[in-house]
Amino acid sequence: MKARYEYRFYPTDQQKQSLACLFGCVRVVYNDALAICKQSEKKPKSSELQKIAIAQAKKTEARAWLSEVSNIPLQQSVADLETAFENFFSSCKGKRKGRKVGYPKFKKRTNSQSARFRIGGFSIKNKGVYLAKIGVVKPVWLRKLPASPTSVTVIKDCANRYFLSFVVEVEPISIDAKNQSIGIDLGIKTFAVMSNGEKTASPCYKHLDRKLRKLQRKLARQQKDSKRRNKTRIQIAKLHNQIADTRQDFLHKLSTKVVSENQTIVLEDLNVSGMVKNRKLSRIISQQG
Repeated sequence: MKARYEYRFYPTDQQKQSLACLFGCVRVVYNDALAICKQSEKKPKSSELQKIAIAQAKKTEARAWLSEVSNIPLQQSVADLETAFENFFSSCKGKRKGRKVGYPKFKKRTNSQSARFRIGGFSIKNKGVYLAKIGVVKPVWLRKLPASPTSVTVIKDCANRYFLSFVVEVEPISIDAKNQSIGIDLGIKTFAVMSNGEKTASPCYKHLDRKLRKLQRKLARQQKDSKRRNKTRIQIAKLHNQIADTRQDFLHKLSTKVVSENQTIVLEDLNVSGMVKNRKLSRIISQQG
């Protein structure tokens, strides 16, 4: 079974420049490969896309700077595009469960950025992680990795925070549950009501939500591509991250407790996508997660 372990790290100024260059190269290769697919009558294979968007592009003056970064994340970028197309085609044919997956979109500079390294492009040395053509970065090790990672993804979110996300093979853990079964009723005012009478309330997001609305109104009035607008955009991203982190922490702790204490869990089947269409309750329902 594969598990993901994420750690935050704080790069130096020089490493920030190198990472910005890496993210830009990964984004350009992905967008170039997607543009080739859109122009072609039949979608080219992944090997052909790598040859055109990476190998041949490096020989041109317009894309010569692709040689400044490691080749592994560039190849992974094309592989990610291939996966996006597979998900899209599977969704169109009805083979993929869940929501329909749309056609792949071009990556933007203002969105979160990522680059994935396979084995050979990274290594763990003492308390640091060596990334090819980047150097050694030092993450905040909150817990030990259970095994050697098979890949690591460098992530920069919209609030300019940096993370290392490791993929590790782990063995499933068997837990002896105290209770045989439990039923959970989900709500808005009270997040969850258990069949044993226990009630769980979700964190209050009103104060953060009020700040968020105020900043979003401010952003709408500011001139596009201005420095002040970009500053406000980062403030909004930080607030979104604060709300999301609070919600994720609450949901992980609650789900871990419920799973470890009960053998069978029964939940109601809610049509959340339909409930969100109610304009008076959509914001509250979305915040509950």
